[in-house]
Amino acid sequence: MIRSILSRPAYEEQTAVSRESRMAWWRDARYGMFIHYGLHTVLGRNEWAMALENWPIDQYEKLAEQFRPKPGCAREWVALAKQAGMKYAVLTTRHHEGFSLWDSQANPYNVVRRSPGGYDIVREFVDACREAGLRVGLYFSLMDWHHPDSWRCAFDVEARLRFHAFLKDMLCELLGGTYGKIDILWYDVARPLESAEGWDSLAMNQLVREMQPEIIINNRSKLNEDFSTPEEHITAAEAGRAWESCMTFNRISWGYIDPTQVGPYSYNAQGILRMLHSVCQHAGNLLLNIGPKIDGSVPHEAVEPLQSVGRWLVKNGPAVYGMLDRSTVFHANGVCSFTQRGNSVYVWQWIWTTELILGGFMNPPKAVRILADGRTLPFDYTPGRITIPKMPTDGRDRIANVTILEMEFISPPVHYRCSHYPQLHLGRDLH
Repeated sequence: MIRSILSRPAYEEQTAVSRESRMAWWRDARYGMFIHYGLHTVLGRNEWAMALENWPIDQYEKLAEQFRPKPGCAREWVALAKQAGMKYAVLTTRHHEGFSLWDSQANPYNVVRRSPGGYDIVREFVDACREAGLRVGLYFSLMDWHHPDSWRCAFDVEARLRFHAFLKDMLCELLGGTYGKIDILWYDVARPLESAEGWDSLAMNQLVREMQPEIIINNRSKLNEDFSTPEEHITAAEAGRAWESCMTFNRISWGYIDPTQVGPYSYNAQGILRMLHSVCQHAGNLLLNIGPKIDGSVPHEAVEPLQSVGRWLVKNGPAVYGMLDRSTVFHANGVCSFTQRGNSVYVWQWIWTTELILGGFMNPPKAVRILADGRTLPFDYTPGRITIPKMPTDGRDRIANVTILEMEFISPPVHYRCSHYPQLHLGRDLH
């Protein structure tokens, strides 16, 4: 156990000192896969079914008999994440239903002991990530609908102490060395307790960091920790704060739902790229979820869009991966969006036009090129306006119809939104 517990200010100061070095890989990675898998998959009616449908615990437990993950399913998830161009993956080791996906000694309610043919899915997932070169993230729910102390802890001190010990024992199993180095701890739903003090998060997270000194931790244990986690919306944190939007693929459920019963999946490849662009524009990350089927296989409706995005990223990765700046360029026309790194502006052309005009730029680019093949394009510049008179037809992206141009400037680009400054259309310098 942890040797001594620092005060909250001392702990936050200590973690802040190492934050940039610990998170450098994460900021570069930009894009990861979230995997929601558990007993809720058997029902196929949303991962909150146990609570929302008011299942008695003893009846819900019987779903474990139908939960039969096929050997190798975690390797399929990781292979798909790799094909999609993702750099890390986060697995729900134990969702709110309390069912663990590893052979937990602290929690006998787990896949190895309760499911026919069940095996340590966490082990397979971690090993597959390492073999594929992906960073490893483990999701861990604080809320637990199964454990008898999980609701009593809100008003019973002894129950709270027992539940704290239960959580810490499971974290020690996951992070204490059995699975080697873990890169991300992704807490979720700190209920019914309302504060970090209630959850004993200060001691719990210091224990985690003692076991895994380089780990990064999200903000859902009621401490700010390393990054913020907007859910089902893309909203940047304040400047200087790392953030990651977690998004469902189907906008309905994190867990498995039969896509043939809800219509086609909401996101095609361009839909995913629009999410990816939105986080990149404000230097955030995207954690995109899949909900595997009962046997662990991925619904085929999700596979092709993800693979298409992966092929697109092979050609256009510099607009996404690596340290990006929060963009200062917005609304230069009605068919493009932008991301930015240093003196380079990446133009995301959502709608193909053979003549491309970009308004509001107050300094000229040094060069304009198609990112996918490096081809340099001729352009004209007048104050407040860049014109690319002839976009080559064979330069159009054929994977997702999203062509990226890189505009390289000698000095940082200066851009004003033209609709706010009509005088720019007259070629007048604002200064």
